[in-house]
Amino acid sequence: MTELGPSSEALSDPEYRAAVVDLIGVLAYGELSAFERLAADAAMAPTVDDKAALAGMATAEYRHFCALRDRLVEFGVDPQDAMTPFRAAIDGFHAHTAPSDWLEGLVKAYVGDGIGTDFYREISAYVDPQTRDLVVAVCGDLGQSQFVVDRVRAAINADPRVGGRLALWGRRLVGEALSQAQRVAAERDALSTLLVGGVDRPGTDLAEIGRMLARLTENHARRMAALGLAA
Repeated sequence: MTELGPSSEALSDPEYRAAVVDLIGVLAYGELSAFERLAADAAMAPTVDDKAALAGMATAEYRHFCALRDRLVEFGVDPQDAMTPFRAAIDGFHAHTAPSDWLEGLVKAYVGDGIGTDFYREISAYVDPQTRDLVVAVCGDLGQSQFVVDRVRAAINADPRVGGRLALWGRRLVGEALSQAQRVAAERDALSTLLVGGVDRPGTDLAEIGRMLARLTENHARRMAALGLAA
């Protein structure tokens, strides 16, 4: 992914500033929701070690939320105001993808959240360096990858039937995540300006959008394969 974004001076452009506030707002509410979800999922963990691992992931999500919240405050924006437009879409996603057990929760944390973080990392190519660094930092791996892979693969080895159920679950997560992204994009025009560009700000074209979607699809397939699941 090539970094194409504008300089930090672009924040003086009200349209661009509104788009950055939206980007940070949606990420902030996403991180806060992830913290709440992982803390709740820890209750389904079968061992103390597993509970501790999920608690650690939840704590990292909360730290990410705090960094995003603090950035909004630096902008002179009320974090609640910045997050509110995205509550319905994100809450709807989690309502439609509530895991029924421990394993579904792990797959959701790895596959479902992975789709979103990949997308926001792609968008970060079109923002100023300071915003880009913040987005990349909060979209980083929480150290959960190997933990999730090990637990899911062990469950499949113990009962191969689990693999089929979790593969269907993974495909459902993709569909729900894409629906959520489309809803956010349709309701928040400011975010689209990050891809379209503006005065002194490069945008993208249909060919690059196609390549971006291909990268998102490939990353999803790699995650599913790492879990031993068919995409």
